[in-house]
Amino acid sequence: MPDDDRITIESITSSHVQRVDRAKYTAMRDALLAALPSEPPGLTVGAAKAALLPHLPQDLFPGGDKAGWWLKAAQLDLEKKGVIARADGAPVRLYRKV
Repeated sequence: MPDDDRITIESITSSHVQRVDRAKYTAMRDALLAALPSEPPGLTVGAAKAALLPHLPQDLFPGGDKAGWWLKAAQLDLEKKGVIARADGAPVRLYRKV
């Protein structure tokens, strides 16, 4: 895969960086941001996954295949970048900051 087909993502939970498929990451990021509300308390991760599935391109995520892994990768990266946040308390609830 050519290097420009990959993107570097980070994690709010560690200093680990990873190179992942740009098209899949971008599709998941866009779907997650479309699904999340802009005010706390936001959505649980499970509710966010259910809400974003219709926004994912079927050629990249047929039947939602691997959406859970990509959701977590995008979530941790977007939290690190300050684009989304977790509301206080349990369970984890996510919302858009920007």
